[in-house]
Amino acid sequence: MIKSIFHININVTNFERSLAFYKMVGFKVVLNIGEGANPGNDKGLGIPNSVARAALLALGDDPRATRIDLIEWKQPKTEGTAYPHLYHAGAARIALFTKNIEEEYARLKELGVECVSEPVIIQFPNKAGAKFFCFKDPDGTFLELIEPFQNA
Repeated sequence: MIKSIFHININVTNFERSLAFYKMVGFKVVLNIGEGANPGNDKGLGIPNSVARAALLALGDDPRATRIDLIEWKQPKTEGTAYPHLYHAGAARIALFTKNIEEEYARLKELGVECVSEPVIIQFPNKAGAKFFCFKDPDGTFLELIEPFQNA
């Protein structure tokens, strides 16, 4: 039985720049995988003779929290760009929970993060709602910050 999401992989073009960004957002390194080859990884991912630099990041202190697997591929090199818009097929964005969206929005804007909009209210069919906004990481990957209302 599948029980939960363990990690979400984000390929980046500059590991140090992206690691600094995700730490600024609030993530902590829970496992520094480092740089090198990993034959087991090659086989499991179907990428022969790969070399990568990676780290697992998480929010908070829950050891069961979903992680981000931040990877800069050295061989083969990370290629392409992030999805150009949020209606692209595939995993288009990662939503992160917050308890104070206005404060986080102001903090990220002050740090120069590219935000798609200011926090907006969304209503759901069950009468619950939330405030949210989307922003981009240094490679253009879309992230979302969401603060559900009490009844959500």
